[in-house]
Amino acid sequence: MFDFRPVGYVVGLLVMSLGVAMCVPLAIDLSLGNGHWGAFAESAAVTVIIGLMLTLACANGVNRNLTIQQTFLLTTGVWLVLPVFGAIPFVVGETEARFVDAFFEAMSGMTTTGSTVFSGLDDLPAGLNLWRGLLQWFGGIGIIVVAMVFLPELRVGGMQIFRSEAFDTMGKILPRAGEIASRISVIYLGLTILCAFSYAALGMGAFDATMHALTTVSTGGFSSRDASFGDFQGPTEYVASIFMLLASLPFVRYIQFVAGTARPLFVDSQIRAYVATILLLTVFLTLYRVLFNGDHWEHGFREGIFNVTSIISGTGYASVDYQLWGPVPVVTFFFLGLIGGCAGSTSCSIKIFRYQLLFASVSTQVRRLYAPHGVFEPRYEGRPVSEDVVSSVMAFFALFFVSLGAIAVALSLTGLDFITSISGAATALANVGPGLGSEIGPSGNFAGLNDTAKWILSGAMLLGRLELMAVFVLFTVTFWRD
Repeated sequence: MFDFRPVGYVVGLLVMSLGVAMCVPLAIDLSLGNGHWGAFAESAAVTVIIGLMLTLACANGVNRNLTIQQTFLLTTGVWLVLPVFGAIPFVVGETEARFVDAFFEAMSGMTTTGSTVFSGLDDLPAGLNLWRGLLQWFGGIGIIVVAMVFLPELRVGGMQIFRSEAFDTMGKILPRAGEIASRISVIYLGLTILCAFSYAALGMGAFDATMHALTTVSTGGFSSRDASFGDFQGPTEYVASIFMLLASLPFVRYIQFVAGTARPLFVDSQIRAYVATILLLTVFLTLYRVLFNGDHWEHGFREGIFNVTSIISGTGYASVDYQLWGPVPVVTFFFLGLIGGCAGSTSCSIKIFRYQLLFASVSTQVRRLYAPHGVFEPRYEGRPVSEDVVSSVMAFFALFFVSLGAIAVALSLTGLDFITSISGAATALANVGPGLGSEIGPSGNFAGLNDTAKWILSGAMLLGRLELMAVFVLFTVTFWRD
């Protein structure tokens, strides 16, 4: 019989931790004397009590190691349960949101998608805005641990190719996860503090600098302003671009860098491919803006590199409505969101390494066609790639685009138009943030969508953030067999 207690124990601990974290926005509202701290006091009490009850109920079933089945369930369960409790402050707080909207916002936060259903952010109580940022910050560091520890061991979407680069964790998942998380936490916190000080040095207020640092380093994209980064145009966009780039690189490389081994950070093929993609598309869009929109070089380059980095990393900030640039940039940004950053980072979407493995596999097949007697095998960073990794990557691509189509069809059946349906499906599954069109585009939000569409999109965010297979496997009969 499947033992749920180890999973419940860990989930309970994390729920309690989330409740304790609510004391931070509580303290902010209390210090400002705005009277909104009571909502966080209620939310924290409920969350901590329920988390404690779950932990105590499951404590007698804790084992040293988790099985693969329990790890799959834990990976999905954490990202499903925490948004439920993360939504409570939005329900009882100033927003007085309905649960569907509150859950959508919390899921968007925890998965670092950045799509929002709230407007009037400039006037939202500081605690609630900070809570939105904290949800993304927690989700960002959480997904790094998942991407570096759990997904490689679960052989999800070709992630097993990075097992040796991260740490040897098989059979010691939770103990090693704690060791890895402690190293990541220091680096993650350091980047966040450096980002906040950089924003403040360029004129952002202390609160805006903190809020945007939380959502930049997590590549989440929530803002404390309705205009998103439109209120901070100028040199701040360059700083944001740098930190969005840094956050979408593999954190294992930072661990190696801090340990005194800098070379892997500069020779990693996925890092080079990722940076090259950003630069090439920035140059392309800069030229387009100058030649077809009459923009000047510096402004075109600044808006180009900011929005390219924002979309490809999955952050989803918008400094301008790039839909006004013309059809070519709009199409470019749509497909850009389906690329994603590096494995083992806070970024999202398909990830650059999968495209590298796809191209390597296609190249190998082509060479076999014109030299049928030759012996060819796909290689990644000079190493041969095993057949199971290639199969896993191909399966991921197939599942991703089938899921994208199915979600788009489901959204259209709720009454949404084609552009909203396809871009909404893409931005949720790739965890990017803004879609296309007048309603969910970079100058809009998701508030006007019907409830069914919001539930569908919330599910799509979860699927995309956990690399699809980690969720879909829970619905197979063989998973639940002893």
